[in-house]
Amino acid sequence: MAKAATTAAGRYAQLQTMRSPYLERARDCAELTIPSLMPRGGHGAANDLPTPFQGMGARGLNNLSSKLILALMPPNQAFFRLMVSDAAMAQLTGSAEMRTEIESALGQIEREVQTEIESGAVRVSAFEALKQLLVAGNVLLYVRPDGGLRVFRLDRYVVKRDPSGNVIEIVIHEKISPLALPDELRERIGETSRGSHDTVDLYTWVKRKGDRYLVHQECRDKKVPGSDGEWPIEKSPFLALRWAKIDGEDYGRGHVEEYIGDLRSLEGLTRAIVEGTAASAKVLFLVNPNGVTKERTISDAPNCAVRSGDKDDVSVLQVEKYNDFRVALETVNMLQLRLAQAFLLTSSVQRDAERVTAEEIRLMAGELEDALGGVYSILAQEFQLPLVRRLMHQMEMDGRLPSLPPDLVKPSIITGMEALGRGHDLNRLIMFASVVNQLLGQGAMAQFGEPTKLIERAGVALSIDTSDIIKSEEKLAQEQQAAQQQAMLQSLGPEVMKAGLNQESSNGPS
Repeated sequence: MAKAATTAAGRYAQLQTMRSPYLERARDCAELTIPSLMPRGGHGAANDLPTPFQGMGARGLNNLSSKLILALMPPNQAFFRLMVSDAAMAQLTGSAEMRTEIESALGQIEREVQTEIESGAVRVSAFEALKQLLVAGNVLLYVRPDGGLRVFRLDRYVVKRDPSGNVIEIVIHEKISPLALPDELRERIGETSRGSHDTVDLYTWVKRKGDRYLVHQECRDKKVPGSDGEWPIEKSPFLALRWAKIDGEDYGRGHVEEYIGDLRSLEGLTRAIVEGTAASAKVLFLVNPNGVTKERTISDAPNCAVRSGDKDDVSVLQVEKYNDFRVALETVNMLQLRLAQAFLLTSSVQRDAERVTAEEIRLMAGELEDALGGVYSILAQEFQLPLVRRLMHQMEMDGRLPSLPPDLVKPSIITGMEALGRGHDLNRLIMFASVVNQLLGQGAMAQFGEPTKLIERAGVALSIDTSDIIKSEEKLAQEQQAAQQQAMLQSLGPEVMKAGLNQESSNGPS
């Protein structure tokens, strides 16, 4: 058994071995999509990146990342809600007014946290992290004290998990300028005279101890002064994310890896077609050496010139690979369709027909979205919930939020998997209303159904608060009574006016 390392650099070197196969796979996936996401080892700013012959990988990657960021973090809308259990709410409140006040206060806290997310540009870093997850299957996020996010790709950190998948150790490797180190440490490692263009290795070591995470930084095996810290496990600023959870493995697997076979086939066929097309596009005249036409006569003749010669002496070289290219092109089209479905491109759900309804496209696109249910689940547990807890903890420590009892108030994610469930509820509600109208005739749902309840159900499915939109039962009753009185006055108007005039004339002076 290998001896445990006593320094962060030694521990990073030990855990590198377990990371190597995942890192090489991630680099293979990046070369077929966006190579800059995970370049090969030793790559620098002066080196060129490989250029894929097809753009399907990059297009699909950007499309799926955009769909995920919109689903997980909708713009101008909180992706979480602070929930209080019904039992706790009944114990805390004795009236409907008190319950409304508590929910209003929790809503204010939700808006404060959402403002912190928007002002810290969290969505920008989250979009970058999602692309890393799709390609490499792993990414590490650090929630900065100012509310922003730092993204560490797989070649910059190592992680160790317990059999349940919980993180027990993280080591981050960075190259920074010596000028960013404290003066005391620069003197200890002998970097006082070096310029900002030089770099040193900085290691951040996070270890789990009991129910807390401990962290410190090292440079040249010397601890960085003031770098020590500790946090509760559920409020750690380090979030090690995975795309797909594999039991017994410290790292996850990426989405691109699942379709790397199709991407490699598409890359090879596209390259063959491009290079073959370039060869076919070359124009080369062949002249019979035993004929009467000379080579110079053909090569030196300008356009529309008249020269002596025999047309049978001249021929044009042709590749004659049209049928072969056609087979390759059909295979390319098949691969592109499969990859478009894998990356949720809208073009993949529209069949080749003259008339395709919008409802048909919506239903087929919804089926593809449902395939992300497992991804939404793991990202809600490893990304969204820990992010909210960490931001709330930082804001509580800064005095910008009141301290909430963790056993009573808990954040709940309302996007992703939850949004998929609400979407299915809305579809079932629409189908139910349609079936009732078909069985009992048009207008049956309006006759036998409760309009207010139906509107509330639709609002819940669409995540819309209908409390201040729908009229109360009392107001509806008042309006209905007023409408009945108005209708009665209109129908009895002439008789009532005539009776009033007769009454006035009878009561007048004699």
